[in-house]
Amino acid sequence: MKTIHILLIFLFVGLFSSCEKVIDLNLKTSSSQIVIQGTIYDQPGPYKVTISKSVNFDEPNTFPAVSGAIVTITDNTGVTDSLAEDSAGVYVTSKLEGIPGRTYTLRVETDGQTYTASSTMYPAIEIDSIFIKNKFGKSTSINLLFKDPVDTLNYYRLIDFINEKKQPSIMASSDMGFDGKTMTGRIFYSEKDLKSGDTLTFWLECIDKGVYDYFRTASAGGGQEASPANPLSNISNKALGIFSACSVRKRSFLMP
Repeated sequence: MKTIHILLIFLFVGLFSSCEKVIDLNLKTSSSQIVIQGTIYDQPGPYKVTISKSVNFDEPNTFPAVSGAIVTITDNTGVTDSLAEDSAGVYVTSKLEGIPGRTYTLRVETDGQTYTASSTMYPAIEIDSIFIKNKFGKSTSINLLFKDPVDTLNYYRLIDFINEKKQPSIMASSDMGFDGKTMTGRIFYSEKDLKSGDTLTFWLECIDKGVYDYFRTASAGGGQEASPANPLSNISNKALGIFSACSVRKRSFLMP
């Protein structure tokens, strides 16, 4: 299954046009690079960080895990968590809590190199409603409404699931020009994607600008999650991947 729409469009009174410059990406890698992926939510942990190595496009689509790394996450109140390797290349927290308003800093030490990233968690935004707006020929438009806060620049990511299976589309946008408005996330599905009785689940993540830039530039590479690629990472030392601290709200919809 695969959604047709590859970039989330936020609409107010039916129209939104982005004037942001699209960053051109050099997707080819001539040598193996480290790939770090980690997310902290405002939901109960543990949270995980995965570390692997990239491969060239002409090599098998298998990314070797990086074991034995020293991984820590510290928040701006002084709480530090040393992550344990739960399985090859997968490191998990033991005591860290995701709390809106806090900034989290990831530190990874491996193979004599150090990689760092920071991300700030912003307050969650509730999804007010989900409904079918229109059917266009062989596609269906699903709309999500939510209220953007006033006087702050906000960034959002939307993740969709069909019958609990995560879809690969990359959908991210900001409220630039639509501050304080009721906003709409609109997603189009082909008739092959959905049938009566299917459950759609949506996650609305409130992300910071560094995370937004990562997904915005990733969508320029084709709009599908294909790790590892090299969108604009917030991780130092030329690492690929993303470290995100974000709040999330979830809501489900049953197809009639």
